[in-house]
Amino acid sequence: MRISVVIVTFNSDKIIKNCLDSVNEADEIIIVENSNRKEFKENFENYKKNLKIILTGSNIGYGRGNNIGIKESKNDYVLILNPDAVLAKNTINILKKTLFDKDFAIAAPEVNNNLSEINTLETLTDYNLINVEYVKGFAMLIKKSKFKNFFFDENIFLYLEEIDLCKRAKLENENIFLVKNCFVQHYGARSHNSEYNYEMELSRNWHWMWSKFYYEKKYYGNINAYLKTLPNFFSAFFKYLIYFIIFNKKRLIYKMRFLGLLNSYLGKKSFYRPKLNENI
Repeated sequence: MRISVVIVTFNSDKIIKNCLDSVNEADEIIIVENSNRKEFKENFENYKKNLKIILTGSNIGYGRGNNIGIKESKNDYVLILNPDAVLAKNTINILKKTLFDKDFAIAAPEVNNNLSEINTLETLTDYNLINVEYVKGFAMLIKKSKFKNFFFDENIFLYLEEIDLCKRAKLENENIFLVKNCFVQHYGARSHNSEYNYEMELSRNWHWMWSKFYYEKKYYGNINAYLKTLPNFFSAFFKYLIYFIIFNKKRLIYKMRFLGLLNSYLGKKSFYRPKLNENI
């Protein structure tokens, strides 16, 4: 069982080394950088001997970026990692030992946000699998052959793309395993350089709302999607008005939530992109 690691980055220079240092057991590592930053490629392409960096030319989104890396990978098993995720020692080897003879479409290590307390991975022998409905996308192992070259839904720019992938796997009666006794730590919202934090927060709020309606509509129909999201729509609208009146910067967050849902209601594509070179 050979495992490729795919990491989609976007201005992730300051965090990516921790992630790369935790995947030493990988047979192949592919970074898909959602930009045309040649300096990023030059700085990191020699960091590991089995590392390949692909520049997409622009910010094409998390799902589409992963699809490029998955299709470029040489192995049937691909571990999707966020740049702000760090694997515990020996995690990839445990995944190999545990899953090599199992029938599954998706699997994931267990989350543990204090890896410093874990020091027995080398000698663990009790490997446990829990069949779950979904796993989080910051660390998920997929078996390519189970998806017939159709991986992440590229209509989704950000959020719920991994839930969508898991949903499709379950509809095909495939197994999704949480693998106990191997671990990942996810730092959350740190996958890009800190100077972009606020603009990225605006982008996250826009896309979270857009993706929520899109996902509900895709699997459960229009009526259910509206019922699920209309409370978010009106809440965002009224909170925007309140914060606008008192001239609080939070108004921009709720403006993004409102606009994300509105554009999803109107059937528009998830077009919003972080404006990294503009003043907020």
